[in-house]
Amino acid sequence: MDIVISNSTIFSRRPLPPVPPITSIHKLNHLTTASKNQLLFRPQTNLSLTSSTNASAAVPRFTVSCAAAAGRITEINQTQFPDTVLKSDRPVLVEFVANWCGPCRLIAPAMESIAQEYGDRLVVVKIDHDANPQLIEEYKVYGLPTLILFKNGKEVVESRREGAITKVKLKEYIDSLLESISVA
Repeated sequence: MDIVISNSTIFSRRPLPPVPPITSIHKLNHLTTASKNQLLFRPQTNLSLTSSTNASAAVPRFTVSCAAAAGRITEINQTQFPDTVLKSDRPVLVEFVANWCGPCRLIAPAMESIAQEYGDRLVVVKIDHDANPQLIEEYKVYGLPTLILFKNGKEVVESRREGAITKVKLKEYIDSLLESISVA
C-alpha cells in the first residue's frame, strides 16, 4: 500500500472528521521512533485523510491511504491455482503482476473496478510473478501485467493480453471474451 504524506494545504473539499488528539506525547517516550510512527501513521482500511502532529514538528502531517475494495481480487499462489482457477465453475480472469511493475500498478484501480462490476459472472485473481516461477514458466508469461481468462480449467483461446490497458478497453476486452465463451 502506498502512503502519501504532505505538509501542504488540505486538498479535500469535504471537512475532515475530528481526530482525537494525543494528549501527551511524553507517554510515548518509551516507544521507538518506528513504533511512534506506526501509531501516528498506521494504514487505514478505507480511503481516508487523517491529521496528526509530531512532537518534534509543529506542522500537521496528513496521510492518505486506500485499501483494496472488499477483497474482490484475491491474490493466489501456485499451490492455490488448481483449486481456485482450474476447478472454478465460473470464468476466471488471472492477472500476473509484480510489485516493481509500473504498468501493473497503473491498471490496478481498473482491475478492482472490473472485479466489482463483473463479480457475479467472473472471478478475478492476481498472481505475483516473482513468487510463482512455475506458473510463469508453465503459462509462458513474458510481459507484465499479463491477463489470461480461464474457463473449465483451460485457457480461453486468444484471451491473453499483455501490458497496461485503460478501463474502457479492459471492459471491451472482458465483454468480448465473456460473449465468445457464452456462445461456444
